[in-house]
Amino acid sequence: MQATRFVVVRHGETAWNAQGRIQGHLDSPLNEEGMAQALLVGERLGAEPFEAFYCSDLGRALQTAQPVADRTGRQPMATAQLRERALGVFQGLTGAECERAYPDEYRRFHARDPGHAMPGGGESIRGLYERVSGVFEELARKHVGARVLVVTHGGVLDALYRHVTRMPLEQPRNFPIYNASLNWVRREEDGWVLEHWGDISHLTRDAALDDF
Repeated sequence: MQATRFVVVRHGETAWNAQGRIQGHLDSPLNEEGMAQALLVGERLGAEPFEAFYCSDLGRALQTAQPVADRTGRQPMATAQLRERALGVFQGLTGAECERAYPDEYRRFHARDPGHAMPGGGESIRGLYERVSGVFEELARKHVGARVLVVTHGGVLDALYRHVTRMPLEQPRNFPIYNASLNWVRREEDGWVLEHWGDISHLTRDAALDDF
């Protein structure tokens, strides 16, 4: 089996990212910084040879993908399978607001209880992991030997990193998930390989917001 190589991009900075608000399946558009980041992602990846191009169907991911589409003439295939984790009643709130309004739920959220889902249609960490690992395994089988570009979200990248490295779901995150970062992984016949993570060398600033 030939390896399938992925570059997985987190969307650019949004207004809610800058405010520390939880987005989940809700959306806020890219802010000025995020639009600039998306253009730089387009410049970096516009000349790369990709055989397939996928994107979350949420607006902030589609906005980030558009400069690549403009440069390559190829529109991404949008899918709900690449959406951010649904976070129910937390969506639209800051961490401090969540802690005040839902203290028990917030404690379990930060404890990374794998089976816990927030009220109001939330998705558990385990549910997210199964969705993300499933879609990336499917894409690897569908595009054997190809290079695949994916534009998605922080929660998806968290689950993908754990799938590739076999990191336990309940273990606190010790790796970055920057806005507009490039993250390279590949699927070989005998498993996954982490090539390079958290690349923001294409951005004009030395830092980008990490996920929380």
